[in-house]
Amino acid sequence: MDHIHHQWLKRFSFKKATIALTIVNVLIFLFILRGFFTSSSSSSSSSPRIISAQLRFIKEAREIRLAMQPLELIRRVKEIQQEASAGYETGQQKDVVKQNTAVDLSKRLKAFLPTNEEASLKALEEWRKRKMERARQRDLEKTGGVSSKKSS
Repeated sequence: MDHIHHQWLKRFSFKKATIALTIVNVLIFLFILRGFFTSSSSSSSSSPRIISAQLRFIKEAREIRLAMQPLELIRRVKEIQQEASAGYETGQQKDVVKQNTAVDLSKRLKAFLPTNEEASLKALEEWRKRKMERARQRDLEKTGGVSSKKSS
């Protein structure tokens, strides 16, 4: 047995084992490299199918995302915000208009009251004069009429 074992060692040396292992590694490397090249060349022919499938997937995902959004609620919230901001502006405008109107009225009243007072005083004085005139005429008629009747 020793003899067979010796022959086997002469035939199989570490140098030969290293060469055999290197050849196997090179063959595996070539096989893997061929797999990469064939997959890239076959993928170039199927690439439009893959791209269209990916685009379809992206489009479906976007549609699902949009369908999940509460668009009606978002639209209503925007309307309410616009109404609130418009109401706030309208309220401010109303306040400004009220202030302007109040200032204008106070100016008119201030301008009108002194002339109104004077006019009222004049009217009152004229009324008093007329009243006194009528009273005198009545007195004169009473006294003058009695005296004229006595003298006739």
